[in-house]
Amino acid sequence: MITNLRDAKAHLSVLVQRAARGEDVIITVHGKPAARLSAVARPVTSAGDARAWVNELALEAEAARCGEVRSTPQKTWDDLRAERG
Repeated sequence: MITNLRDAKAHLSVLVQRAARGEDVIITVHGKPAARLSAVARPVTSAGDARAWVNELALEAEAARCGEVRSTPQKTWDDLRAERG
């Protein structure tokens, strides 16, 4: 799909949904291609990885209920960057 910048700003959420489904969205400025929206490759995770992630979330929720801070936004970003290598 090709759209101009004005329409892209007005309908960004729709364009992101289309890109997430695998459609490339080209955004033009003054009639010339300037940017492309495309889906992000999602890593394949095993069921064990998903369970570990859910368990970690449960631990963080329990800690929050007890008033303990287990993670900060900066720590979360640092962890994600470390996982990517």
